[in-house]
Amino acid sequence: MEAFIDIVLFGFLILTAIAIMRLRNLFAVVMLSGVFSLLSAGLFVVMDAVDVAFTEAAVGAGISTVLMLGTMAMTSREEKPPVHNRLFSFAIAVIVGAALIYGTTDMPPFGSPDAPAHQHVGPDYIERTPKEIGVPNVVTAVLASYRGFDTLGEVAVIFTAGIAVIVLLHGRTRPARTARARKKEKDV
Repeated sequence: MEAFIDIVLFGFLILTAIAIMRLRNLFAVVMLSGVFSLLSAGLFVVMDAVDVAFTEAAVGAGISTVLMLGTMAMTSREEKPPVHNRLFSFAIAVIVGAALIYGTTDMPPFGSPDAPAHQHVGPDYIERTPKEIGVPNVVTAVLASYRGFDTLGEVAVIFTAGIAVIVLLHGRTRPARTARARKKEKDV
């Protein structure tokens, strides 16, 4: 049953990605991006990665969608036709994809107990967490205690990005809308 749910979610992810690539209406693309993030969050829940699912739902479907809608309010609603050669872009994407696939051939097999992460770091955290921290969830203990400065750095980056977005969006209005408003004022 779990495999069936995975297949259905992956199918919807693929259909959503194809729809995003084909559409020119930016509002529909933004909404489908939010749907894609929610589907990804559902897939993470099925894989028992609830913490990642919460992050994906909050950031991917929530904050990103709101920011894209805010950006869209200042720009047009339709994508302009591309002026560059699509064949060159496709060739670059194929080359990069092939390089990434080639890079995965050197990785240990999926779920292999002989992987480097399973030999040193993982068992060390699992062994030390109950004695040193006493938090029942090992992932929470690792993020909050052992990797606390890393998590603090991530929070600082997200905070800085939020401030940058506020500064960029502050006081800006869409020129087309203000021109229409001026025209209506003249007509009245």
